[in-house]
Amino acid sequence: MTMIPRGPFRYGDRVQLTGPKGKLHTITLRDGGELHTHQGVLLHADIVGQPDGSVVRNTHDHEYLALRPLLRDFVMSMPRGAAIVYPKDAGQIVTQADIFPGAVVVEAGVGSGALSMSLLRAVGENGFLHSFERREEFAEVARANVETFFGGLPEQWEIHFGDLADALPRDITDGTVDRVVLDMLAPWEVLPAVSDALAPGGVVLCYVATATQLSRTSEFLRDMGSFTEPEASETMVRGWNVDGLSVRPDHRMVGHTGFLISARKLAPGAVPPEVKRRASKRSYTDHDQEVWTPGAVGDREITDKNLRKRIREAEKAAGGAREAAAARQADAEGASAAQSDIP
Repeated sequence: MTMIPRGPFRYGDRVQLTGPKGKLHTITLRDGGELHTHQGVLLHADIVGQPDGSVVRNTHDHEYLALRPLLRDFVMSMPRGAAIVYPKDAGQIVTQADIFPGAVVVEAGVGSGALSMSLLRAVGENGFLHSFERREEFAEVARANVETFFGGLPEQWEIHFGDLADALPRDITDGTVDRVVLDMLAPWEVLPAVSDALAPGGVVLCYVATATQLSRTSEFLRDMGSFTEPEASETMVRGWNVDGLSVRPDHRMVGHTGFLISARKLAPGAVPPEVKRRASKRSYTDHDQEVWTPGAVGDREITDKNLRKRIREAEKAAGGAREAAAARQADAEGASAAQSDIP
């Protein structure tokens, strides 16, 4: 089930409102709903029935531009259980991993579902996405966010629970996966299972936060002997202010969020040409892994109380999406019945 982001607004739709001074509000349209600000009240009923890109007014005659959120807008405003993969990285992942329509893709972990949405769009209705997650609470947030955005749970998506090293060989037949995307603390721990699952020529792409993680993942891929020489990169996005002759970079930019490192699965028994490189002067120790924990690298652990709140928010939005999907289905059936009654 996929919601086509087109046509007039209706109850259950997510709407991004740009108000005075450019302030954004993202709401879910509900029967009897109201948006209250210090500049007045905007009735949801005044938005319903309007085409996408309309301008509506509140009770104090302030104007709001109403648009359906793009995927990047939705991701940045949706409830979060775990940290998300930012849109700038999700776009690079889809391209560098070559996620194609019809592909069988594995991702771990699912987090809050941000990357899952980009992957589901890329594999299309004929592909399949297997998402692996160790924490069921995170999966609940991700499932609700995906349902809200697509207007229903995509049939080409399944969430598996458990550690990937154990769950992947349990749930997926060896050699049947086209692409694997790993967003986890220690991706090298699951690379042997990933290698077995990938078809020859398949791509593994790891998203890691620190340079030490990047280095260890790269060395592990090389030492396995079943992958091509790994390639690493990071993406930075800097916006620009363009207003007449005032053309300059924005004062703020999205800098480092993570590194991408990818490699391709070799055919059985294949030995790639040797690549000359400088030998490492030291080996990794248990202490190295300790300094890569989320707390050590500055990531904040979400509390159980906040996580439960995010789950409620995500499920509430998903409920609105289900109502909108049911209304669309009823309208379609009504239109079909009316058409059949025409002599």
